[in-house]
Amino acid sequence: MDVYILFTDTKTSLAKLIKTYTRHPYSHVSLAFSSDLAEVYSFGRKNAENAFNGGFVKEEMGNHLFQRAQCAVFKCSVDTKGFEAMKKFVSAMEQDRDRYKYNLTGLFGVVVKRGLGCETSFFCSQFVAEVLGEGGIRISAKPPRLTMPRDIFCSQSLELVYSGPLADYPRLSSPKIDKKESQLWMEAL
Repeated sequence: MDVYILFTDTKTSLAKLIKTYTRHPYSHVSLAFSSDLAEVYSFGRKNAENAFNGGFVKEEMGNHLFQRAQCAVFKCSVDTKGFEAMKKFVSAMEQDRDRYKYNLTGLFGVVVKRGLGCETSFFCSQFVAEVLGEGGIRISAKPPRLTMPRDIFCSQSLELVYSGPLADYPRLSSPKIDKKESQLWMEAL
């Protein structure tokens, strides 16, 4: 079985800040259980217009931020037991989603190389590393609280499936927003 790791650059101010520090083309990472990216999970904005209200999210690929994003989609093979363990871990978080917060403190912890934050707070790459760990996949030598998108991107466990505009990803199941709406959002940001 395969899980899919989606790296994106949404071109927001926070994304630019993260990319400046990491020197990596992608500032955000998410996880999906199917190649059509029908259900994509991560820690990020709960509302596309507010970067400071974050937590566990089921991301909508038709959202204007993703429709303008550049991306890389990788797959990672996992056995059935690991796949089910990952789905169970994510499902438990989804059931209790209000309990989980975005680990903004943890982002600063990465800078000073100290894992910061409480057990119910995550940033995107920390979340993906934790989920993969539940499936028995060690993605990096770093602990999840210090894992950056670049660390996951460079893992030998991943196989590149697609790179380019997310809106053009051939297996995408989400509806696309119209180009006029997307242009208005880009101008507003």
